Amino acid sequence: MAEQNTTSGSDVSRDVSDVSADVPTPHQVPHASGGTQAPAVPVAETHPSRWGRVADDGTVYVRTADGERAVGVWQAGSADEGLMHYARKFDDLRTEAELLETRLSSGAGDPKQALSSAVHLRDGLAEAAVVGDLDALRARLDHVVAHAEKALERSRQERERARAEAVARKQSLAEEAEEIAASSTQWKVAGDRLKAILDEWKTIKGVDRKTDDELWKRFSKAREAFSRRRGSHFAELDKQRAAAKRRKEELIEEAEALSESTDWGPTAGRYKELMVEWKAAGRAPKDADDALWQRFRAAQDAFFSRRAEAFSERDAEFAENAARKEELLAEAEKIDPATNLDSAKAQFRRIQESWDEIGKVPRERIRELDGRLKAVADRIRSAEDARWRRTDPEAEARAAQFRERVEQFEAQAEKARAAGDERRAKKAEEQAAQWREWLRTAEEAVANR
Repeated sequence: MAEQNTTSGSDVSRDVSDVSADVPTPHQVPHASGGTQAPAVPVAETHPSRWGRVADDGTVYVRTADGERAVGVWQAGSADEGLMHYARKFDDLRTEAELLETRLSSGAGDPKQALSSAVHLRDGLAEAAVVGDLDALRARLDHVVAHAEKALERSRQERERARAEAVARKQSLAEEAEEIAASSTQWKVAGDRLKAILDEWKTIKGVDRKTDDELWKRFSKAREAFSRRRGSHFAELDKQRAAAKRRKEELIEEAEALSESTDWGPTAGRYKELMVEWKAAGRAPKDADDALWQRFRAAQDAFFSRRAEAFSERDAEFAENAARKEELLAEAEKIDPATNLDSAKAQFRRIQESWDEIGKVPRERIRELDGRLKAVADRIRSAEDARWRRTDPEAEARAAQFRERVEQFEAQAEKARAAGDERRAKKAEEQAAQWREWLRTAEEAVANR
């Protein structure tokens, strides 16, 4: 509805050509995209009569570069009040345009929304019921539109760059997951890494749905492949550990059966073999392996503790035996076979019988003690051999017999040579030489008695 005014507007009308000299200093707004100045828009309320007039019939006109345009009817008061009313409405549009520009420049505004609002304001100026510098406001809104379009393009480019970076990052994560799925055997580390990849994946935004779905399928497929491979590995490991558990239980049964053995040497050797077999059996399930080892070790410890105790007793016995044999040696080493050989032999036989009855001594003493006893035996045997040689009635008879055989073969050789039988003569001489050697040995034996 047109606004009413009863006052004539002839005294407030002015020509548009007189306005430019009194225009206020332009309102400057920085342009974020390049620092260029936004077109100035004068405040209409300061001098509204410069931009419009109220006709005698109350019609309100605004002046533009294309001429005057009626914007309404004022009959509610004076012409000045009517112009001020429409000037305020203009300044509201002017303020709205400035706010759009300010928000764009500060980066707080949405470029798309700002563009829509600026275009709406600009397109509505042709019908706007306002009084003010519409041409300047249109230029200002053209500037805002251009600014918003550039901001919108920058936003689009930024979104595209962020999208490209997001796509590249998700591609990298998918490739890493595929590599883990294909070759990693560090199951704990790899599993933790896949969880970390998933957490990071959820934070990456800005990828279009189609690309995101494709990349997610790759990542999901890689996770499933890794899970299957890990599951297969641990299933096989469970089988191996179950088999190891059964094998170790068998070894424990044998070890426990041997723990009461007194066959020290062979049993100790078998325990060493069992240890080798235990290591070769592999690890049993973690909750059972330690308990199995404790049983196996307890069986070994029981046997070796008993053996150590038995060896300790044996060593004490052997040490005592060695001391007793040293006493016998002290007595044996005093025997003088040169004085009375028969008495010496009888005394040594008695010592030797006692020696055998005493039994074993420590291993490291055997050579020493037996060597000393042998030395006494050798002295007695040497004395006995010497006496035998001195009293042997057969030695001279053997020497005479050897001499006779030499003479016989020499005679045969002489007779064969006289008969011209050189072969028989040579053979007889060889036999004579052999018997002559035996004769010499017999004669030396007799001479050395």
